Amino acid sequence: MRILENFNYDFLGKRKIAYAISITLFLIGFISVIVRGLQFGIDFKGGTEIVLQFEKPIDIGEMRTYVENLGLGSAEVKTFGGETGILVRTEEQVIPPGIYPKVVENIESAIENYFPGIERNIIDSTASSITYEFANSEITNTVIDELFDAGFQTGRVSEELDNKQMIVRVSIADWIKENLSDKLGNNPFIVLKEDIVGPKIGEELKKDAVLAIFFALIAILIYLGFRFKFIFAMGAVAALFHDVLITLGLFGILYGVIPGLNLDIDLTVVAAFLTLIGYSINDTVVNYDRIRENLKIHKTRSLYDVINTSISQTMSRTILTSGTTLITVLVLLIFGGEVLKVFAFTLFFGVIIGTFSSIFVASALVYEYAQKYKKKLEF
Repeated sequence: MRILENFNYDFLGKRKIAYAISITLFLIGFISVIVRGLQFGIDFKGGTEIVLQFEKPIDIGEMRTYVENLGLGSAEVKTFGGETGILVRTEEQVIPPGIYPKVVENIESAIENYFPGIERNIIDSTASSITYEFANSEITNTVIDELFDAGFQTGRVSEELDNKQMIVRVSIADWIKENLSDKLGNNPFIVLKEDIVGPKIGEELKKDAVLAIFFALIAILIYLGFRFKFIFAMGAVAALFHDVLITLGLFGILYGVIPGLNLDIDLTVVAAFLTLIGYSINDTVVNYDRIRENLKIHKTRSLYDVINTSISQTMSRTILTSGTTLITVLVLLIFGGEVLKVFAFTLFFGVIIGTFSSIFVASALVYEYAQKYKKKLEF
């Protein structure tokens, strides 16, 4: 399919307008990040993420009310994969001290309910587990099996035949499950997953994410330096920094402004940024390749005309490629659910910004360099 036949546009003539747009977007995003900050997910700041799957559709507003009353602080509740799933996020990694005694009381009540008057001792208690000791191994195994069937996460401390100790895991998911089961008795559910990330691990992941993006840009710089010329590589990497920084700024600008786009930055966003870098550099390389070909063919033409002609010749391909990608990503953004929303959001705006930078930033910087240092680019 061929569109824009014989199209020719003065892209470089509009480069200063493009610079103004880029600088404005960058400054708005930068100020927003400085003033309001970025909202990080539990991958980076630590916390607990729990996914519950119900048999019947649930009222998300009602679920938020239930979870807010569990004593877990500022918990976030979202739909997950449809009307029967919810995602609960909280900064707590363990049961808060204020409700820990209630958890112990519930375990004690369950043991007393199934085994009235049974002799037992609590020999160890941590923020995430309680260890009981019973009179003999037979009683211990019976209690473990009974409580496990009742929904508690029980296990043997040792696999020895004479083991008399039972460990009961205590987690935020257990607390949520126990409380919601009472309120939603006619709508059974299961805990699909519970992810816990400590603050130290979150900081390490944040550092590794920045390094991953940085080294990806350095690798691209080296590759393009060999593939074309170093100034082309610098223009391409500058355009990629432009794409990442402006797209990152959008997270700060739109958070709390547009309903449904209160998105946290997590490892999914890092994956989206790396995908965006690959997509954007591919678009830039196509333009660079055509500029190199035309420089070889039209040795007497000015660099200004060659760049404008080259970008115009690739515009048909750019529109078709970016257009079909945007349609696909838009469908994911609208219908992909909470799991894919942040990935689709990053790519949707990233593709737009990346296409803009491939046309008005990467090639324009090559021209600016040649003009300032009076360089004649030849291949």
